Amino acid sequence: MKKEDKAIIIEKIADTIKQYSCFYLVETAGLNAEKTSDLRRACNKADIKLLVVKNTLLHKALESLDQDYSEIYPALKEATSIMFSNVGNAPAKLIKDVLKKDKDAKLPLLKAAYVEETVYLGADQLDTLAAIKSKNELIADVVALLQSPAKNVVSALTSGGTKLHGILETLSNKE
Repeated sequence: MKKEDKAIIIEKIADTIKQYSCFYLVETAGLNAEKTSDLRRACNKADIKLLVVKNTLLHKALESLDQDYSEIYPALKEATSIMFSNVGNAPAKLIKDVLKKDKDAKLPLLKAAYVEETVYLGADQLDTLAAIKSKNELIADVVALLQSPAKNVVSALTSGGTKLHGILETLSNKE
């Protein structure tokens, strides 16, 4: 590959990294064609971009960016695929679903992840990553917490009105 071509690819990888808030480094080299196609389809449905890259080109792309990705460099061994997403836990959930469907499957294997400026190394971090709440889930939790006191007040006022109405009705029926 020519040096100019490599420079273009490195720039494209760097631009893609900038577009997404998180990325996962995954090993998919041992998957057969059918399972690879299934993984790509699942990624498309989940709005996850899947790229297969050379480790040296990815390393150079990460070095060209402003942030420090040096913690990820040890994971750049063997064949590497990158899963890009703007939802931090989406790739982890997808990997868990793929592994759950095929009990004997060992791939895709999580090598590292960069989520919300935090680096996670190793396949043992998959459960942690899947449990991370997305931005939308956190917003929904905050809205629910804010609505809860208002709902309690409305509920208390409504139930009090019903009780008062019941008491008045009982008293009027006695006469």
